[in-house]
Amino acid sequence: MSPAADERDRIRAAMERILGGTPEHSNGALTIVALATEAGVPRNALTQRHTDLMNDFYGKVRARGQIPDSELRLRQQIRKLKELRFADVEEIAQLKSDVEALVGALHQVTVENQILRQQLAERATVVRALPAQPRPSMMQAQPGRETPGAPKPDAPSADLNP
Repeated sequence: MSPAADERDRIRAAMERILGGTPEHSNGALTIVALATEAGVPRNALTQRHTDLMNDFYGKVRARGQIPDSELRLRQQIRKLKELRFADVEEIAQLKSDVEALVGALHQVTVENQILRQQLAERATVVRALPAQPRPSMMQAQPGRETPGAPKPDAPSADLNP
């Protein structure tokens, strides 16, 4: 598709309107998208066919001491990414420190375990487990509730009858 004969003139007029602060067809942002909308041309007309006009537009924006919106967005994104990278560096340093501490603790426990096993083998004594204290169940602890298999308080026990 060939460009319209007046396409370059429309782009120049749109540049003047945007830079003058009087856009008619766009939001007036200092971007190629706004310039293309203001000129009534597709964006690729500026980025592919009329790159000289695109560069001229950005040059005029910079000459006015302003930074194009696209560059501002990129700078803001770069700032956020640098902050995230700094936070990641701190987190990685903390994780490395934690790993070193955990490896040290694991080594210490492993050595203690080996010593205890060696002491146990040298003594050759019998280790006996102590009987656990019986604990009342929740059902027995509540008055008025029967525990399955438990004797009823009113019923005579089989142990008491001769």
